[in-house]
Amino acid sequence: MRAITISEPGGPDVMRWSEVPDVKPGPGEVLLRVAATAVNRADLLQRQGHYPPPPGASDVLGLECSGVIAELGEGVHDWEVGDEVCALLAGGGYAEYVAVPHSQLLPVPTGVDLRVAACLPEVACTVWSNLVMTAGMHRGQTVLIHGGASGIGTHAIQVARAMNVRVAVTAGSAEKLTVCKELGAECLINYREQDFVAEIAAFTSDFARQGADIILDIMGAKYLDRNIDALGKDGNLVIIGLQGGVKAELNLGKILTKRARIAATSLRGRPVTGPGSKDEIIKEVVAHVWPMISSGLVRPIVHDEVPIAEAASAHQMLDSGAVTGKILLSVA
Repeated sequence: MRAITISEPGGPDVMRWSEVPDVKPGPGEVLLRVAATAVNRADLLQRQGHYPPPPGASDVLGLECSGVIAELGEGVHDWEVGDEVCALLAGGGYAEYVAVPHSQLLPVPTGVDLRVAACLPEVACTVWSNLVMTAGMHRGQTVLIHGGASGIGTHAIQVARAMNVRVAVTAGSAEKLTVCKELGAECLINYREQDFVAEIAAFTSDFARQGADIILDIMGAKYLDRNIDALGKDGNLVIIGLQGGVKAELNLGKILTKRARIAATSLRGRPVTGPGSKDEIIKEVVAHVWPMISSGLVRPIVHDEVPIAEAASAHQMLDSGAVTGKILLSVA
């Protein structure tokens, strides 16, 4: 089979579409013939040598994919060869075939093209696990989503609006904010020109609970203090990215005053099954998010589709900051 290989950590040019040993499904796994995968920022970090896969996971890039089941491993009875699915992966998606635990498979939502479904597992599991399962998002709240035009951001806006939650976003251009508005965001903040703390205060000034109830943050250290300022009483700050660094000073007095909670989570390294597992999250996503997608309340946002052999150009595109939504890599 063929897969994207990396000669050494570095820029996009270190990736090659090469022949590699075939993969076989182990017990409890299925073998997927990959139709498409999607580019995530974690892929760029792994390519650069900064984000190694968890122990036992494939060292091939790719945290999600869609495709057709080609073979069942021992003990798999809830899927059949020929089923069209998408999958959450710990690695291995940039390839013609990938072995994946059967509990990490999701059916392709009604009305979604098989290839397009490749861009759903990572964003859907990230958004639902953080906004709902961790922060308890519910009707009537206000959520601030940093990076509103990203793959996670565009999905999070739609899920929040489907749950009757008010949405504020930050993004770096008027064009990206326009997309966020079309998806349902009400408070549009250009982080290059505006102070999101002041904008959130103004946006919530007439609400009973002033400040954001939940902040979904991709920046980490750079935004930590200001995120606390932007939170309302009993607010939840959920950190899922560290694009702005890993170390910052934290004023505990502010947190005590606001009775705020801070959580930092990741998805890739979670166990397959058991408490806090990918299996738990996937079951929740299929039960709650998939109906939103099938009904049209939430739709995949695809910026571009690129052949897998041209993965380097897709990485350059994402790294440029000009992407809205997700980039697909077509394999079959």
